[in-house]
Amino acid sequence: MSPSAPRVRLRRAYDPPEPGDGPRVLVDRLWPRGLAKADARVDEWPKPLTPSTGLRRWFHAADGASGEVFEEFRHRYEAELAEPEAAGALDRVRALARRGPLTLLTAARDPERSHAAVLRDLLGGG
Repeated sequence: MSPSAPRVRLRRAYDPPEPGDGPRVLVDRLWPRGLAKADARVDEWPKPLTPSTGLRRWFHAADGASGEVFEEFRHRYEAELAEPEAAGALDRVRALARRGPLTLLTAARDPERSHAAVLRDLLGGG
């Protein structure tokens, strides 16, 4: 990995695996619609890292594309990630990221405006 390459990167779950992906971690609560498990090459699926159903629904209903809504989502999501089960899962993924490249996978249309971007930032890849 080159010094300028991100340690943690975001990709859509539908994108084919690439040699430099490192471990591929699905960070969605639900399996991506229409994606065969064999095609995804998912190494980890830590469901405790995903936003709660209530937070996810709030974000989509509140038009998560706006910057103000996304910042509120980030604040609420980070609070959820501080809960013990989520914090433990975050620590395990952080350990993977320390070993080399790591790819966070999401089905979100815009990974940069999703919980996956918040996770990437928390893992030091943003």
